[in-house]
Amino acid sequence: MTEIIATTRWRALDRDGEDKCRLALLNGGYMLVGHARFRDGAGWAALDYVVRIGSDWRTLGADVTGTHAGTELKLKLVCEGGAWSLNGAPQPQLDGCEDVDFAFTPATNLMPLRRMPDVGRLSTRSAWLRLPGPTVSPLDQSYIRERGNIVSYHAEQSAYATQLVVDPTGFVTTYPGLWETDA
Repeated sequence: MTEIIATTRWRALDRDGEDKCRLALLNGGYMLVGHARFRDGAGWAALDYVVRIGSDWRTLGADVTGTHAGTELKLKLVCEGGAWSLNGAPQPQLDGCEDVDFAFTPATNLMPLRRMPDVGRLSTRSAWLRLPGPTVSPLDQSYIRERGNIVSYHAEQSAYATQLVVDPTGFVTTYPGLWETDA
């Protein structure tokens, strides 16, 4: 039986778009279920995603289905014993990844944010899914909780850094210039 723990809705700040997401408790772990609709440089996207998460807030697997720029997507990422696969094909470059990071939504920041200490730093490696492509590669990330709900974020491979505002459930409420919750 699933129990909804939290829901959120974001609106895109850098393009037309929105994302609705809910977090549920499921079989001793968690599940994120979301619906992202946006326009990017390649065209319109209508993507649905599910992320299966263990009780330790590490990703067990994820699915993305829908369309992006007129192309149908059906992706299944699975992590078993630290080994990742995409649609059944091994992805050895993802060894050491603890999470997924979908470049099209702030939802997937939730897992590392839930593992963070009240004060301090968390470093993690994520399976980074980008569109078009799709392309999946490792992304080394660091999160530093500076004070209360302010978290400094840095993504190594993209050299991207910002300060996130996070709510008590762990969802990002402000991703400067990209997303903010739509109350």
